[in-house]
Amino acid sequence: MAKRVTTIPATVKKYTAEPLAGTKKRRVAGYARVSTDHEDQVTSYEAQVDYYTSYIQGRDDWEFAGIYTDEGISATSTKKREGFKTMIADAKAGKIDLIITKSVSRFARNTVDSLTTVRELKDRGIEIYFEKENIWTLDSKGELLITIMSSLAQEESRSISENVTWGQRKSFADGKVSFAYSRVLGLDKGPDGRIVVNPQEAETVRLIFSLFLEGLSPHSIAAELTRRGIKTPGGKDVWNQQTVRRMLSNEKYKGDALLQKEFTVDFLNKKTKKNEGEVPQYYVEGNHEAIISPTVFDMVQAELEKRKRGGPGTAGSASSPIRLNALTVADGLAPRSGIPRISTAGSFTAATANIRIKSAGLPM
Repeated sequence: MAKRVTTIPATVKKYTAEPLAGTKKRRVAGYARVSTDHEDQVTSYEAQVDYYTSYIQGRDDWEFAGIYTDEGISATSTKKREGFKTMIADAKAGKIDLIITKSVSRFARNTVDSLTTVRELKDRGIEIYFEKENIWTLDSKGELLITIMSSLAQEESRSISENVTWGQRKSFADGKVSFAYSRVLGLDKGPDGRIVVNPQEAETVRLIFSLFLEGLSPHSIAAELTRRGIKTPGGKDVWNQQTVRRMLSNEKYKGDALLQKEFTVDFLNKKTKKNEGEVPQYYVEGNHEAIISPTVFDMVQAELEKRKRGGPGTAGSASSPIRLNALTVADGLAPRSGIPRISTAGSFTAATANIRIKSAGLPM
């Protein structure tokens, strides 16, 4: 006897469980992002917003759910993109059925982030359309294609990061010094781009070195600076001993610069760590006008090392003052400048702990 097979047609959509015969419009949102603040990229950003707004509103079967944007954000991870995170949250809350974006690289350059987000939305029946690659993520081929395209985008990001790192290290090797001026008291960026001394702030720097050589600990110096109402490098009212200690160890105050003190460990999350010999460092001597002379600076380094090993003042109490004569004082406060000399950094701690010279007043 022959079998008889009756086809029972599907009545709901595969991912959304909505009736096939339903006339409900899909709620569609656009996502636009550019990675820099350059003028040409801003134009691209505005063009993306205008394009997707018109594109979505021009479809009768779509309902406009808004445009989500991140302007001037360059990040391989999605963690810092507030517009992106808001869009995904709204999609999970049931406000969006379809997201349209220009390309896989606009969405995410991190393969893990991209696939994780695609799968989370797919499980909720929310689709993403990548226009450049013509990928619909609810399509059977969508995940394979998105995996391939995301991997390519991630490798592109790796290549860009390596090129940028190479350029930075080439600049370091050429002795080109740049740093965050807002974090260094006493030194400003001049009109010609060169480092110049800020006379008022330089007095605070000299005061810190003076108090330390008189025997005060970094903790006591911080308390004294706070009492005097002097602002920290960050513009705060309260000093701490870590800030004082960093200033006492900052070679820029003697006119030199140690480059690549930190480096980026992972190009994906931009994590940095202190350089403890993993990558080259470059030491530039005589780069700019000094606030503290090399002689006085090296005396301070020797005293810091002495206290670190357990000498007087280790626990925050005052140590015996280092006595200075008038010649050394003048040398310590005199500016110096010259042609920079660059070397691959090794050990720069001066062994001058036994220098003892007669007293004269440093500025208070």
